[in-house]
Amino acid sequence: MQIKTTRFGPIEVPEADVLSFAQGLIGMEDCRRWIILADAQNPALAWLQSAERADLALAVVSPRRFVPDYQVRVSGRDVAGLGLGGADGNAPSGEAKDAQVVVVVNKTPEGLAVNLKAPIVVCLATKSGRQIIAKDDHAVQYVLGATVPFRRSA
Repeated sequence: MQIKTTRFGPIEVPEADVLSFAQGLIGMEDCRRWIILADAQNPALAWLQSAERADLALAVVSPRRFVPDYQVRVSGRDVAGLGLGGADGNAPSGEAKDAQVVVVVNKTPEGLAVNLKAPIVVCLATKSGRQIIAKDDHAVQYVLGATVPFRRSA
């Protein structure tokens, strides 16, 4: 299938690569079909591109790349319908190892920040995703590099 994008131009994507978000994303509930695109210039970065809106692409990263001890607690209700197994009442077609967690990157006056409070969970086996609100005490805007001291090279 071909997806029109304003950032990447028209791209050809196999239907099997399309992710389904039954509830959309927070603030974008009408966008239910997304694809993940690698960033050609930055291997740490990917783009979550809407298959329905050409102008909507979110920069995403693995939170553990920047916060190594990042963990998010989720209830069965948080991931119900993703196919990750467990007590959600769905036939388990995937396991926790099939879960991929990413967070949205945004610009702030302080620099680039990630939203650790509302990660996006994707089941790779079922190609289903959902954005959740973490029960943990995570920052909505965790500024990247804010805790790293500035060093001058000699």
